[in-house]
Amino acid sequence: MMKVRKAVFPVAGLGTRFLPATKAMPKEMLPIVDKPLIQYAVEEALSSGIEEIIFVTGRNKTALEDHFDHSCELEHTLMARSKDALLAELRTLIPETGTISYTRQNEPLGLGHAIWCARNIVGQEPFAVLLADDLIKAPTPCLGQMLAQFDKLQASMVAVVAVERENISKYGILDADPPTNGVTQVRGLVEKPDPDQAPSNLAIIGRYILTPEIFTILDQKETGAGGEIQITDAMARLLQQQAIYGFTYQGTRFDCGSKAGFQMANLSHAMDRPDMRAQLEPFIKSLFC
Repeated sequence: MMKVRKAVFPVAGLGTRFLPATKAMPKEMLPIVDKPLIQYAVEEALSSGIEEIIFVTGRNKTALEDHFDHSCELEHTLMARSKDALLAELRTLIPETGTISYTRQNEPLGLGHAIWCARNIVGQEPFAVLLADDLIKAPTPCLGQMLAQFDKLQASMVAVVAVERENISKYGILDADPPTNGVTQVRGLVEKPDPDQAPSNLAIIGRYILTPEIFTILDQKETGAGGEIQITDAMARLLQQQAIYGFTYQGTRFDCGSKAGFQMANLSHAMDRPDMRAQLEPFIKSLFC
C-alpha cells in the first residue's frame, strides 16, 4: 500500500493579476480575513495527514517562508503585553522542525516545471500538489477526501469541478464520464481546449495526487499551451502507463486567483465569524437598498 506523506506547494508565481498589491508581497500572503491564502492550504494538508510540506518558491518569497517560522521580536512583545491567546495562535502556525522544505524555481516555465523542481525532495513515492489559489471550504478537507480515495485506488488523481462552457478554455479538461460516487476513471486530458472541441466540462482544479512516475515524463521538459511545461500534458502521457481518476469533492471552492473569487472568499469566511457577521450583514443589505 502506497501512502502519501508529502505535499508540494508551487508558490513561485508573480501574482500579476493582483498588481500592484503583489509588487512587494507574495500573492499567497494575501489575506482571507486575517489568514493568508497559503496558511489555509498548509492547514488543509496537515489536517489531512501530510507529514512534509515542500514549497517551490522563487525570488521575493521570503515573507512566505518567515510566516511559518518564529518571530522573536513579535512573540516577545505579545508576551510582555500578556496577549497570551494571540501568542498561542501564532505559535500554532509553526510546524514541527523539519516539516517544511524549500526549493527554487528559477524560471517561470509552468506548473509542470514547478512540480519537477521538487523531484529530489519527493523521491520515489506518491505525493500531493496543492495550489493555494484554490481555497476550498469543506467539513472534511478536500485533500483528506482525496487521500481516502487514494487509499482504495492507489492511483493518480485530480480534483475536478463542472464549469460553465465559457470557462472551459481556462482549465485542464478531462475526457471522462460523469462521476459515480464522486469518482470517474479518466480516458484523456486536454489543457485549455476550445469549448467546441472540449471532451467534457469537468475541469481540473488545484488539488492533485501524483505517482512518482510523473517525474520521468516531466524530465523530458516538453512544452504545451503557452509555451510552458504543463502538468496536464504530462498526466496525459502518464495515462498511457497507469490509471488516473477524477474526483468530485464535497465543498465550496473559491478561485482566489481571480479578483472576484478572492473577494467572495473573504466575504464568505467573514460571514462565518459571528463577531463580524453582525456588522457585515446590515452593511451588505444596505448596498442593495
